[in-house]
Amino acid sequence: MAAQPEPSTDAQPTGLSKHPVDEKLPALKMATSGLQHVAAMYAGVVAPPLIVGAAVGLSGTELTFLTGACLFTAGLATFLQTLGFWKIGARLPFVNGVTFAGVAPMTAVVASAKDKSDALPIIFGAVIVAGVLGFIAAPFFSKAVRFFPPVVTGSVITLIGVSLLPVAFGWAQGPNPAADDYGSTTYLGLAAVTLVIVLVLRRFTRGFVKQIAVLLGLVVGTLVAIPFGVTDFGPVADADVVGFPTPFHFGAPQFQVAAILSMIVVMVVSMTESTADMLALGEIVERPADEKTIAAGLRADTLGSAISPLFNGFMCSAFAQNIGLVAMTRIRSRYVVATGGGFLVLMGLCPMAASLIAVVPRPVLGGAGVVLFGSVAASGIQTLVRAGLEKDNNVLIVAVSLAVGIIPITAPDFYHAFPETAKIVLDSGISTGCVAAVVLNLVFNHLGKGQDADEVTHPMEAGEDLRAAPAH
Repeated sequence: MAAQPEPSTDAQPTGLSKHPVDEKLPALKMATSGLQHVAAMYAGVVAPPLIVGAAVGLSGTELTFLTGACLFTAGLATFLQTLGFWKIGARLPFVNGVTFAGVAPMTAVVASAKDKSDALPIIFGAVIVAGVLGFIAAPFFSKAVRFFPPVVTGSVITLIGVSLLPVAFGWAQGPNPAADDYGSTTYLGLAAVTLVIVLVLRRFTRGFVKQIAVLLGLVVGTLVAIPFGVTDFGPVADADVVGFPTPFHFGAPQFQVAAILSMIVVMVVSMTESTADMLALGEIVERPADEKTIAAGLRADTLGSAISPLFNGFMCSAFAQNIGLVAMTRIRSRYVVATGGGFLVLMGLCPMAASLIAVVPRPVLGGAGVVLFGSVAASGIQTLVRAGLEKDNNVLIVAVSLAVGIIPITAPDFYHAFPETAKIVLDSGISTGCVAAVVLNLVFNHLGKGQDADEVTHPMEAGEDLRAAPAH
């Protein structure tokens, strides 16, 4: 059956027309599509402050304040990334928010603090230093883009999707892994219903409705969950209407060497993942991310991280889960994501608005997440199709890098004997798989002069000419 034509926003630019990334859509479409991005990443933004805040022992009011602050700073970081200024911002449809990679070292800081009231100021000081150093290093870090041909980017994009799928499966089982009803048929049924709703909308609708299928699926899934007692409207009733994240609410930043070093490691991991994410999104929106774009994007990440502690937020990074939404909806406008950033800022300033997204049950998010995150993996496979996989060397690169990258997923305790600092890197399958793919590509396709004549020496050009000359 022939595929239905996509809306005009999916058309390729011709002549002097704007690229879809730079198009400004009608207000209603901009708002609903932006809200869809917020819904897709909300759980990922609020989880780190909830975990760290609980470890510190914050009261319910203070925990709400910390969560709102992270939403507010995520919005600011998203503005930097999508709209940008000077040489800051990839100007791609990227959502930025609190990176989960920092949760383990931040909780370690909390555990080691003599006075729990000093824990957050110590964390904020470490994030500021790591952000400033990352900003300085961004142009040098971006030069690694030449080591990301399709065989590498395809492997990494696939890993991003595969790494995110367990998050969706966890959401589908319920909000509390320690609860007796975790993984119950009720929760899994709600996830399945939401998934079916999204698929039906994608299959049998067209145009605008088709493009906001995920948002509609979340709304309908939430309504379906009400009779089962899964939808909790308590957060809305208890939330304040207005609340501004007062600068340095938890105290002036403190600077401790151990905490700073651990957050620098997290920053390196975050920059590696952001580089992979920018390459992935560039492929999806058909505006490949070059060295200049990556440098600008990393500056936005790191500047957002350096500013975030001022408003009581944590380290920020690009959110991979939203790449799946772009891939599925084909709405590529960066202004849509900037609108989502505006919603995040408003949520930070209006806790009641933030609580509306919190009403969506985790199983409903899980059902939608299967589509979103699976779409990322599918995009990676599309990239691998043109990576010259008829060559044995490239098959080995993909095979080993994927295997290394899924270790933290399939065997979470695999690196249990390693130091905590090392595990910050090793427990990120995206980072380890990315490093493995880059190193193997160098070994098999670049190093040495004795390559076989039939080997692809420059996979970046494999889709155009499998007998391309080696890159210098």
